Amino acid sequence: MNTVHGNTQGLKASQLDALKRLYRRRVPPSEVVTAELARTLCELSRELGRQIAVLIDRKGDVRFVILGNDRRIQFPDLSAHRVGHRRLRGLRCVHTHLREEPLNDDDLTDLAGLRLDLMAAIGVGPDGLPRRIHMAHVQPGADTGGPNRLPPVDVHHNDLVFDVFIDELEARLSRAPSGRDVKDPRERAILVSVSTETRDQAEDSLAELAALAHANELLVVDQVLQRPRRIDPRYLMGRGKLEELTVRAMQLEADVILFDQELSPSQMEAVAAATELKVIDRTQLILDIFARRAHSADGKVQVELAQQRYRLPRLGARQSALSRLTGGIGGRGPGETRLEIDLRRARDRIRRLEKQLDGLARGRAERRKRRLGRDVPIVSVVGYTNAGKSTLLNALTQSDTVAEDRLFATLDTATRRLRFPAEREILITDTVGFIRRLPPDLVKAFQATLDELADADLLLHVVDISHPQFEEQIRAVNIILTDLGLAHIPQLMVLNKVDRVDVDTAWALCRRFEAVAVSAIDRGTFPPLMHALEARLWGMGHDVGGIGGDPWPES
Repeated sequence: MNTVHGNTQGLKASQLDALKRLYRRRVPPSEVVTAELARTLCELSRELGRQIAVLIDRKGDVRFVILGNDRRIQFPDLSAHRVGHRRLRGLRCVHTHLREEPLNDDDLTDLAGLRLDLMAAIGVGPDGLPRRIHMAHVQPGADTGGPNRLPPVDVHHNDLVFDVFIDELEARLSRAPSGRDVKDPRERAILVSVSTETRDQAEDSLAELAALAHANELLVVDQVLQRPRRIDPRYLMGRGKLEELTVRAMQLEADVILFDQELSPSQMEAVAAATELKVIDRTQLILDIFARRAHSADGKVQVELAQQRYRLPRLGARQSALSRLTGGIGGRGPGETRLEIDLRRARDRIRRLEKQLDGLARGRAERRKRRLGRDVPIVSVVGYTNAGKSTLLNALTQSDTVAEDRLFATLDTATRRLRFPAEREILITDTVGFIRRLPPDLVKAFQATLDELADADLLLHVVDISHPQFEEQIRAVNIILTDLGLAHIPQLMVLNKVDRVDVDTAWALCRRFEAVAVSAIDRGTFPPLMHALEARLWGMGHDVGGIGGDPWPES
């Protein structure tokens, strides 16, 4: 279909027909552009006062005709002409410049970002005839300083043998050193944050995103932070910044663009179309991590339910790839669109998972009822992810729940018995770690598990005081507890990783937060915590904070 891309409103029928006839032109594979095609482009461009471009494939056929404005052209969707990491697109752009200017930054960005074979600009003379042609091509390697500009030449004396040139360029690109480690199978990700927060807040959140990416076995190759005055509703980031990101992704051979913010379905689709890369956001990344880490039946069902709820509204973004089938009455059976079928299946799956989760919840409720009937105090360990909750639980109870130095190492609830002298004991429960902007679908799916916190007599709020943003993490945890309706349950704050800060700082923080400080890897620091638990649960002794000395004696 001979479509003229760009804004064609206001054109005469004859002018539109002239543009469509450009599709009939054919260029010999050895030439960049014929003198006749160059003259026609310049005459039309002069008449319309706008740039005109043709995208030509390696056979010499015109595949796209684009009408721009007087300064630049806007490329259509080229996704049908896919490229690999080290391949060119197989299309060259030949367009006009009304003031005979050389290639500009927009031209070079489009060249690199779209991975074109060649970018060429023909200067339009005052008489509407073609003058010099400026050309540039991408260079092998990610650190070559950008595209290579060729010396401008007269259109009629362009000696570049294009088919030979492009074969040699492809060969050089395939031999060029690559930033990819063939022994490293991980996908390469560029992290992106587009935020109106302060720079410190945005940088801290981006650092946390990098830790999440590592937890999901992604290799972070670059980070991009933009703090615009206004968020772009289509791409989240500005169009210029998106073009820079596209070029950077090409140079670093990135596979994934990972946003720190949650993207709408339309934003995700728009950025994916512009970069031609996989695009995921913070929410999807967290869901993927949970899917990897869930082991229990409860955990697996909860995570899949959260994933299905997240994906449901995003199915609509795929409408352009779906087509209506024939037949059927009332929009069902063979007459459904592919989208409608996918939506119906997703809703059915959500209903089945909800029923399954209800059944599992009843089993949990029975177990909770038996625990409550024993009249044994229940303490739930809460806190920010990777604060050291599981390590502390293991050390207190001499158990072996999963404890790793990475985000969301623990997803499945674990309950252990902790004995005190005088024949007292408590049940202590580890829970999933919290994080800022925890996906609402995930909170909803894990609601049944988090409901167990409501049975606790005391919440042990574990904080990593070695983290530079630990106060922000405390606030984030308290916000989530409030949202869950658990703010009324008494808290004992435990400042963990005291071995990583100086003693004076630890004492000052204990006094400020009325907390106890421990190192979960050193049981010698536990006595103040044990005394504080006795004071809170049974009113024994004094509820004093501080840093421990001798280990708690074995019972």
